[in-house]
Amino acid sequence: MRRGLEAMMISNAGILRTRFGTGLSLVASILVTLFGLLALTFVIGRVMPVDPVLAIIGDEANQETYNRVYQQLGLDQPIYVQFFRYVSDMVQGNFGVAILTGKPVIDDIIRVFPATVELATLAIIFGAGVGIPLGVYAATKRDRLADHIIRFLTLIGYSTPVFWLGLIGLILFYAKLGWSGGTGRVEIYYTGIVQPITGFLLIDSAITGEWDVFWSAARNIWLPAVILGTSSMAYISRMTRSFMLEQLSQEYVITARIKGLSARQVVWRHAFLNIRVQLVTIVALAYGSLLEGAVLIETVFSWPGFGAYLTSNLMIGDMNAVMACVLLVGILFIGLNLLSDILYRVFDPRTRS
Repeated sequence: MRRGLEAMMISNAGILRTRFGTGLSLVASILVTLFGLLALTFVIGRVMPVDPVLAIIGDEANQETYNRVYQQLGLDQPIYVQFFRYVSDMVQGNFGVAILTGKPVIDDIIRVFPATVELATLAIIFGAGVGIPLGVYAATKRDRLADHIIRFLTLIGYSTPVFWLGLIGLILFYAKLGWSGGTGRVEIYYTGIVQPITGFLLIDSAITGEWDVFWSAARNIWLPAVILGTSSMAYISRMTRSFMLEQLSQEYVITARIKGLSARQVVWRHAFLNIRVQLVTIVALAYGSLLEGAVLIETVFSWPGFGAYLTSNLMIGDMNAVMACVLLVGILFIGLNLLSDILYRVFDPRTRS
């Protein structure tokens, strides 16, 4: 008995040490990844042909003013000194002041990021909600007319530039048919009525009972969300079809059919359940891409979000804002990958050991 307990304790201690070591290596890899991302972005920002000093003082300032601001920004120091000074301030929660707004960068990001999250979330709901059933259906109709049509449409959706779809969508659904709102998150006469609570206008307007604002926001967001989600829908659909074709050729599917199960049961209760883990990664990465790649749609629809904020600051060389945005994007992708790993364990019991 005692030897058995000792063996169990030794085994448990080994498992704890293994998990602790794995956790430390995971944290270390995350920190190294973020540090490398920041370093690369900082160097690229410094070699860009954009002068942040001129963005602050303008073209008409004299040389004395230019030199003073140049020194105040620390640009007279070697680039490695500038970088480590920035990282030191960032660790203390100081991301600097944005040139465009004159406000702390972290405040600007808190203000604009919910608009992008709201847009990207609706886009991925559309992309996954339409793409997964289409992919499953195409796989069940392999090499038939329906399969060819779905593959052709998803190829077009994946290949067509998003900004072009945005312009066509505005002309058709806003200017011609009047089915959607115009640019921005809400019609201009509703601006400022709802005070931010969560930052998500649809949720905030519903919480406060401002239903006119809610429906105006819904009319404004559905078109950019659908267009933004079109490429994700096409990608998810094609990947779902590929995964399903692999599963439908397995022996267990043939066995299930021989047992007399209906086609619906075979497809959804057997084959589809075995691709959930793969789809989790696909959808998570697609969502991350929507969050950091919505800049073109935000530009076309004048959407006051994260992508537009990052681009406008990148154009003037405001590295305080750019570095903070890059760090946030890196954290987002790492967080989504960790979420995918957690969902792996939920959907696939074999990985829990």
